[in-house]
Amino acid sequence: MWIIFMRHPRPDAAYWPGRQWLAALDALAWPALFAAAVLQVRTATGAVGQLAIALAVLSAVVRLHRALRVNHRYRFTTWRWGKVLAVLLLVGGLLKLAAH
Repeated sequence: MWIIFMRHPRPDAAYWPGRQWLAALDALAWPALFAAAVLQVRTATGAVGQLAIALAVLSAVVRLHRALRVNHRYRFTTWRWGKVLAVLLLVGGLLKLAAH
């Protein structure tokens, strides 16, 4: 038996000047970085690499639409992963201090 719990939808993001253009930059940067990483692979990727790049382009189009047209629903990827990276850097720094 499955029990399905409905979550409340996230509230709309607050609007501030420049949010739309910054969201568009964020929406295009991450798929572009992913495509660049796929292109940097030294071995032949063949159809898998082409599919990965096609999915990155599709993702960029969908994210750009959300960033420009449905901006109140766009969440910044850089902010989400930046917090994770900051915590990892903090833990690494604390481990380095504790090792000395």
